Amino acid sequence: MIGLVCVLFLDLGGTIVLPWWAVALLVVVWLVLFAVACAWWSPHPTRLPWLAVVGLVVWVVTVVVVNLATR
Repeated sequence: MIGLVCVLFLDLGGTIVLPWWAVALLVVVWLVLFAVACAWWSPHPTRLPWLAVVGLVVWVVTVVVVNLATR
């Protein structure tokens, strides 16, 4: 869950380099990941760090693709 909080800071900090709609998309993806993390909290606690990794990969891909597309 700490990893997901770190990903949220990256998502919200992306307002510096991303348009508003990309940040909104990242926040929606983060909300989905958070809902999955809440559902997996007791039955699958070892899977939670992988959700943060997924969030980080989505953030990196979004930053690269959006910045290349808006050049």
